[in-house]
Amino acid sequence: MGQGIISRMTNPSCPIFGSCGGCSSQHIDYEVQLDNKKQMVFQSLERCGIKLPETVKVFSDKPYGYRSRMDFIATAQGPGLRHKDAKDQIIPVTNCPIANEGVNNLLKEVAVWWDQKKRDLIPFDTRRQSGCAKYIVIRSSEHIPSSTVSFVLNEDSPALQAHIDLFKDYATISTATNVVIATLPKDKDMSLSPEAFAVKGSLTMQEKLHNTIIEFSSQGFFQNNTKMTEKMIAYCRELLEDNCLSTDVLIDLYGGAGTFGLSLRDIFSKTYIVDIESVNIECARENVKRQRISNLEAVSADASTVGRLAQSHNDLVLITDPPRVGMDQKTIQKIKALSPHVLVYVSCNPQQMTKELVRFNEYQLSDLAVCDLFPQTPHVEAVAILKRK
Repeated sequence: MGQGIISRMTNPSCPIFGSCGGCSSQHIDYEVQLDNKKQMVFQSLERCGIKLPETVKVFSDKPYGYRSRMDFIATAQGPGLRHKDAKDQIIPVTNCPIANEGVNNLLKEVAVWWDQKKRDLIPFDTRRQSGCAKYIVIRSSEHIPSSTVSFVLNEDSPALQAHIDLFKDYATISTATNVVIATLPKDKDMSLSPEAFAVKGSLTMQEKLHNTIIEFSSQGFFQNNTKMTEKMIAYCRELLEDNCLSTDVLIDLYGGAGTFGLSLRDIFSKTYIVDIESVNIECARENVKRQRISNLEAVSADASTVGRLAQSHNDLVLITDPPRVGMDQKTIQKIKALSPHVLVYVSCNPQQMTKELVRFNEYQLSDLAVCDLFPQTPHVEAVAILKRK
């Protein structure tokens, strides 16, 4: 299991590979990429003394054209991506091989429009902390015609209103479902903002995961690889149906707009979606309302407060899908106190996940899946199914 990482070369598909900081594995044969990622997860578990389950599944899909969201830096030449060796050096792009077709179509559209208006646009200068246009975020759903172009602006810029007017002009010709203006202070380096408004369409988008339509915020988290997200959901469904009763209660922690909770709710008597971000919970509640779901509740709360939701329930199942930094110690202690009979850990950072799984010594790792949501990069997602001993 603990063999070294292997490599086999192939020709990169991207003309700026080697300069762009986005993808670093295009020169490696994709089957080798998958094996490397599997070995990385195995080695991480072994270093923490966690015994591998008998069966480990590896899920993958198309190695290119999969990303439904791309964040581009605003430059004088148009949308760009950071150089891998110099973060202040930006490479202009009009096409990205890992982005889906909808994102690339909108990227070309924005780039053409930007070139026409570039004399009036003032990109943000991170060194001087001046200028207006910071980021251009493009999202395009895989199964539903739903898309958003967000222009992230420096709210402290004296040219703010002039730029808002320019992007309103873009909205009149854009093929995007939504065009959004998001503002941030000059010292905040983020590509999403709670301070946002639509100049075309709305702030929300939709995606279909299997038979469930999920509304989510263009300014909130949503998985960037739809087909692989569906495979993760199907994997969880198969195992939960085999290991849970219809009387069980599900807690979907760090649940976002409800990707797992909404998709798996029919297995359980009651489901809670928990997330601290208000934009996510507002969408989760709208999903519940629109679909007239009676056994699902969306709760705006910090993950560490999850204990109060389950005080009256004995038969618990918990899914946790934390950010890359993982769960804090207080949250881990709360989960241990709840003692769900099945714990599902979904992780975009398997090394952090394995460090935290050690804390759950009352559980046995019964099933594991390595899910490649990020082809052509070193990143990978993992799903660990733990059963209480």
